[in-house]
Amino acid sequence: MHIHIYIYKMEFKKLELEPETSWFKRKIWSQHVKKTTLYIILGAIAGFIFFYFTEGISMDNIQINDILRSTFIGGFFGFFITNSPCANNKC
Repeated sequence: MHIHIYIYKMEFKKLELEPETSWFKRKIWSQHVKKTTLYIILGAIAGFIFFYFTEGISMDNIQINDILRSTFIGGFFGFFITNSPCANNKC
C-alpha cells in the first residue's frame, strides 16, 4: 500500500482596493466626457470664427442671435465628432 502526500503551495496576490467614488464623479471625470467637452468648445469657437470671416460684417453690426446660432452649430459638430457611431467604431 502506497500513500502519496501532495503538498501544494498556495500563493496569494495582494489585492489593493481604492475607495470607490460616486457614479456621477466617475461619469463626469471620464476620458470620453473630457474629450467631448473639449471638442464642443473647439467646435463652438470654430463656428464663431467661420461665421465672422464668411459674413464680412463688422462686430458692431452682428446680432447676438447670429453668434449663438453659429456657436451652437459648431458645438453640435464637436459633439457629433466624438459621439457618432463611427467615432465609437460601430459603422
